[in-house]
Amino acid sequence: MEIVYALAIGVLTGSGVWLLLRPRTFQVIIGFSLLSYAVNLFIFGMGRLAVHLPPIITTLNPDPTRFDDPVPQALVLTAIVISFATTALFLVVLLASRGLTGTDHVDGEEEPEP
Repeated sequence: MEIVYALAIGVLTGSGVWLLLRPRTFQVIIGFSLLSYAVNLFIFGMGRLAVHLPPIITTLNPDPTRFDDPVPQALVLTAIVISFATTALFLVVLLASRGLTGTDHVDGEEEPEP
């Protein structure tokens, strides 16, 4: 399962970087979104994926290795909300830029046809 998880993070990161290098603004926004998903998966994976472990401490002297770490889960939840708001802001800026320049290229100019 670790290989599949690592491959998913790698594919999301590679696709995100590739889309960031594209000349269209919408593709850049999708690239940022894919990169944020990859980072969220990476942070979540660093929190130790464990099965059948209780998330709540119920004993007086607990062994910390037997419990899930709640910090990565809280970080990922916060990052999801922030990336959603950032994507919405980028889309508003994209629409405003398209309305002002008439194109959706990153530099604001259409490429000349050969």
